[in-house]
Amino acid sequence: MSRRQPLASDLALETVEAAGRLQPDRVQRRDIICFSSIDWDFNWQGHQEVMSRLAGEGHRVLFVENTGVRAPSVRDLGRMVQRVRNWWRGLRGFRQVAERIYVYSPLVVPFPNSHLAEWINRGIVGGAMRRWMHAAGFHDPVVWVFLPTALVVDMIDDLDPLLVVYYCIADWEKLAPSPRSVRRSERRVLERADVVFVQGEELRRRCQPHPNIRIFPFGVRLEHFHEDVPVDPELSGLPRPLAGYVGGLHRHVDFDLLERLAGSWPGTIVLIGPEQAAIDRLQARPNVVLLGQQPHERLAGLIKGFDVGLIPYALNEYTRTVYPTKLNEYLALGIPVVSTALPDVRQFARDHGPVVTVAETPDAFVASVFQALEQTTPDLRRLRIRAAAANGWDRRVAEMWRIVEEGFATRVGHETPWDERLRRLYRRTSRRMVQVGGGLLASYILLFQTTAFWLLAEPLRLAAEPRAADVVVVFGSGVGESGKAGGGYQERLRKALDLYETGHAPRMIFSSGYVFAFPEAYVMRDVALGLGVPASDIILETKAANTRDNVEFVSTILRERGWRRILLVSSPYHMRRAMLTWRKLSRDVVVIPSPVPNSQFYAHERGPTLEQVRGIAHEYVAILAYWWRGWI
Repeated sequence: MSRRQPLASDLALETVEAAGRLQPDRVQRRDIICFSSIDWDFNWQGHQEVMSRLAGEGHRVLFVENTGVRAPSVRDLGRMVQRVRNWWRGLRGFRQVAERIYVYSPLVVPFPNSHLAEWINRGIVGGAMRRWMHAAGFHDPVVWVFLPTALVVDMIDDLDPLLVVYYCIADWEKLAPSPRSVRRSERRVLERADVVFVQGEELRRRCQPHPNIRIFPFGVRLEHFHEDVPVDPELSGLPRPLAGYVGGLHRHVDFDLLERLAGSWPGTIVLIGPEQAAIDRLQARPNVVLLGQQPHERLAGLIKGFDVGLIPYALNEYTRTVYPTKLNEYLALGIPVVSTALPDVRQFARDHGPVVTVAETPDAFVASVFQALEQTTPDLRRLRIRAAAANGWDRRVAEMWRIVEEGFATRVGHETPWDERLRRLYRRTSRRMVQVGGGLLASYILLFQTTAFWLLAEPLRLAAEPRAADVVVVFGSGVGESGKAGGGYQERLRKALDLYETGHAPRMIFSSGYVFAFPEAYVMRDVALGLGVPASDIILETKAANTRDNVEFVSTILRERGWRRILLVSSPYHMRRAMLTWRKLSRDVVVIPSPVPNSQFYAHERGPTLEQVRGIAHEYVAILAYWWRGWI
């Protein structure tokens, strides 16, 4: 296919674009840290576009992936798994994705409205970033914020950036489950921001009274979205005409409106993007085709096959501030566009003329889509392409960076006095001390003054209803959990005697190689004899030095006598390790866990003592050590 000859208007636009590009020899290279509201591998949007273009001009970029404005739910499981994968495929979460572009996929405690989680995350993310910056030689960064959360505010304070840019692309209060918290953290970001960019007039009003706000809607990648793009062959077999939508299929899309259009549309409705809401009814329509999420490089060819581009957003408090990126992508390919009455799209129509139809009602939307099929004249196509060209990313990013550079000049001209810098340093240090002290106090209260600790210890406990067995096996305590000799064998012996006396087993094995003043196994035997147990019903194992020895030596006794079922007595929080060891060394023995019901050492009403914490920690460490040695 022969390439068309460029029109004079096209050449003029190319000249404007070239003039708008950043001039490499005139731009000072900077280090940029971007706190993004999406992940790098998510739908390609303005976040990646701006950072890619800045990296292309020689700046270095650290792209910090979304740390969230809400706690995750079941539907976020896939994203959480992907985050863990991204962390592993990098070096402690850091990886390089392109020249001068680095991505950090932090693993954080996913409760953004918790002060404790915020404190923990500040330590995790801040520490990791400072180490990476030191290794990479990142210094005096520009912090570029898309996500105005408390954690990001903390990072701004910790990093002490050369300049702070806040790019407000959404009304976060309408997206977050805790609007007040987001409002507070966004105000703190605005207080620290030197430059504020917004998507439209509604967001500009929201960010007032900041003195340096500029409107910059997301642009279009003109090098990808142009008239010479061939139509993607996947669309060739679909019944025409094609009305298409590109974007997330989320709760802000008016699915009822799309159903109404599908009910009368003679061709196919093509939906391209990830499914983020239930769309069963729409999916059931025979003339609706879902292509799912597609690589950004493929979108131009798919859109080129549309006869009409759709922006079918529901009208609500959130979408009042939305500037749809797809608007310029549709127009750059010359296709007619029909949109619901979003304020920023309405403003775009006022600025650029009849390149987009804004429908005020559902009936008007459907009628406008049909009418758009007739709006195919060459003049209208050129008008659409010109409107999109005015919003190319090259010009947009160049103008944004020019404003950022002005911010540097302002900073230099108004250098902060040394005494104010010192005061800030002391305030920051004091704030960190308060946070550390508060975190330690909160940890103390949570650990020692609540029952949270016992919830952590609960997995160590195992117990079953007593059943008839060949023998009761008692593991001696040695120094046990308390670290003191003789601290627990009495309780274990009492439990064993109860099982023996109630007829659950006709004999007992006392297993312990521990010796203090006297061998522990002999002491247990003598107590039992004194309580009337016949010597013939007592068997001693006196060599065991640890739980593994207990199991190994007792198993030998069981095999020699042909016994296959035992009642195992030990302390309540030792039972998990004992059972794991039995399963590893002697699977043929049926073990019924019968721990001491009321351990004096572990008695508690609420929080634990320090000795109890040490005892539980000992068990978890011992389980890890046994696993490492292959004993369990």
